[in-house]
Amino acid sequence: MTSPRPRRLVQPVFVFACAATALAQGNPSPAPAPSTASAATAPKPAAADEPKPWRLNEVLGGPSWLKISGEQRTRYESLHDQFRFRNANATPPGRGFGADEDVLALRTSVLLQGKGDQFGGAFEFLDARQYGIDDTGFADATMVNTADVLQLYLDVELGELGAGKHKLRVGREAVDLGNRRLMARNAYRNTINAFTGASWLWADPTHSFRAFWTLPVDRRPGDFASVQDNEWELDDQDRDLQFFGAYYDHKLDDRTNLEFYVFGLDESGATTRRRELYTPGLRLNRARKKGEFQYELELTGQFGESKANTTASSPGLDHLAGFATIAGGYTFDATWTPQVIASWSWASGDQDPNDRDNERFDTLFGARRFEYGPTGIWGAVARANLNSPELRLNLQPSKTVDLMFAVRGVWLASERDAWTASGLRDRSGSSGTDVGTQYEARLRWDVLPKSFNLELGGAYLAEGSFQDRASANQGRDAAYGYVQCTWTF
Repeated sequence: MTSPRPRRLVQPVFVFACAATALAQGNPSPAPAPSTASAATAPKPAAADEPKPWRLNEVLGGPSWLKISGEQRTRYESLHDQFRFRNANATPPGRGFGADEDVLALRTSVLLQGKGDQFGGAFEFLDARQYGIDDTGFADATMVNTADVLQLYLDVELGELGAGKHKLRVGREAVDLGNRRLMARNAYRNTINAFTGASWLWADPTHSFRAFWTLPVDRRPGDFASVQDNEWELDDQDRDLQFFGAYYDHKLDDRTNLEFYVFGLDESGATTRRRELYTPGLRLNRARKKGEFQYELELTGQFGESKANTTASSPGLDHLAGFATIAGGYTFDATWTPQVIASWSWASGDQDPNDRDNERFDTLFGARRFEYGPTGIWGAVARANLNSPELRLNLQPSKTVDLMFAVRGVWLASERDAWTASGLRDRSGSSGTDVGTQYEARLRWDVLPKSFNLELGGAYLAEGSFQDRASANQGRDAAYGYVQCTWTF
């Protein structure tokens, strides 16, 4: 980095924060309560031979209809040889970022849940901050959301309908749908997507259906200087951006689900991409089981209108794009429970920057860490203009430790569109499509099961020929590492 200040600051603070949260685990409580990470479903009771986790709700001893829980996460990230280009359209392209970057990312949430016979609801507070980003670093609203309301909604139970029950939810919520590729409550990212509106939910033992209309929450402030200083501004939503849709899930058997969905996005305003997109799709998934094969197939289309960028003079374009992923794996009934998964992802890219069409896939409000590697100050692989196979190995040496190793090839689906994670683009297409190869490793250890988790990992992107050719020989390998501790209370 241009200054050693961030390293001197964040490393001692991270060590202190992890130690403090570990020391806070004493005197386990006799019964668990829901954690923030699993707000919708209470955890199963701990087995008799397992220590029961400490929970704030049991200490407070409130009424039975009210539960309080929370999570504090501290993560130290380090990036060597930044892959992003701040001035990607200059000739030659200009990086504009420091080569190295270190950041301490803190995220704390507290959740209150109320549940009655007919009415229920939730309030969740979120505080997400970063420390260590200097003036040449990368920072945006995915990293900072200081002291704001993540969820505040009311549930109205509407009783039985057919073989199931249904309810209405009104307010602000954070939600996962399907495999989280298009609508997700972000897990690794420091900030979390939220939506204000209404949704109708129906479920029976083998089917569920959700229909919703929302205004996506605008995390504020979003400019670099404010994010760098962790400044506070109340989050808001605007009718200029509306997100709506329906999601149907059918359980075929105890391991297999078939899902159908359609999402709509309507964005207006002169300095936006003025997106009017419709995204239908289907997903077939068979979950893992020892000694059995597993698989996943998801096919998604996208059509409508959009602009190539947010400038007021940018013309409207016809939008026609798509996404596909297929994966197959096997879990061995053996020591360390090895699981091998081979997968392939394809997300369309713009075929010609000079025509009146836009073929680049828009992932809407989806997450990508579970599929494409760490995000945070990394995020080298994105679900747009992508052609990418991966081979992954999962191991579980013990009940509290798991390991993951992956290697992923990264190519562009269209040689004339951008490597969207970096901003680098060759409009002529003469630089080819080979972005590089990403290697990833991760270790997770439940030091105190269901209470204190330690995770460390990293990723390495070995540059491909596209980087050098499109950047006037500025391409280079990039490396990222992190260590993270999470306290659930």
